[in-house]
Amino acid sequence: MTTPDVITPSQLIAKHSEDLSSVLPSHVHAPVWIRVAQGAVRRDPKLMKAATETPASLMVALLNAARLGLEPGTEEFYLTPRKVKGKMEVLGITGYQGIVEMMYRAGAVSSVVAECVYDSDGFDYQPGRDELPMHRIDWDSNDRGELRLVYAYARLRSGATSKVIVLNRAEINKIKASSMGSDGDYSPWRTNEAAMWLKSAVRQLRKWVPTSAEFRDQLRVDAQGIARVQAEVAAGRPRAVVLNTETGEIEDSDLDAIDAEIVDPADPWLTGERTDDPEADQ
Repeated sequence: MTTPDVITPSQLIAKHSEDLSSVLPSHVHAPVWIRVAQGAVRRDPKLMKAATETPASLMVALLNAARLGLEPGTEEFYLTPRKVKGKMEVLGITGYQGIVEMMYRAGAVSSVVAECVYDSDGFDYQPGRDELPMHRIDWDSNDRGELRLVYAYARLRSGATSKVIVLNRAEINKIKASSMGSDGDYSPWRTNEAAMWLKSAVRQLRKWVPTSAEFRDQLRVDAQGIARVQAEVAAGRPRAVVLNTETGEIEDSDLDAIDAEIVDPADPWLTGERTDDPEADQ
């Protein structure tokens, strides 16, 4: 009796390359993305083991990465092995660089700043008084101490500055506690803690900055949505807005945007006055 050949994770990815390619955004070169995914699995024995034991979990993670247009197995999108009921599985986790990439891709952001603050750093920021944080680092120090704070903000193409996000260790610990797989041996919360602090900050920042190219396209054609945003700004009540990708409608978020900034509806990229590639100026 012959034993059926076991398909490797790399072969599985190749077999379903068309399915993965079909959900990739148009700007992503599918063959390169597929090779990146195969290389990520091949170079990590623990990830290879998890993908072999539970191939379905690998495909779910890769489909999520493809849908977001992020490179799997990088700091854009982690492929993390974890043990569930005695069996290894693959968990896909969007990294902070992936969130930042989606912000840039939307075209409304000219730069994103995200930094960790350590015990020996100087840090001063008071909302309403300061536009931006003052972060002082002793670059000659051999040890900056423990992680203390993390902050993030964005410069918008309109010239405005987004809401400044500042999180302390207690807030980070709450986020970590609610994060799936954060206590796993291979979780980036253990292997790359600073990166996860940065992700927590930029994830909060994402609420105030568009992260979808469709947002820009929708603002161009949805005059009613633009008028609503302009009215909010004129009334001194800037709000966060989101695009419902299922309905195609711009909706107010349920966030309290007391001192937030939003994309200026008069931004030439949003109004259609400029149609060139917004990435070209970077």
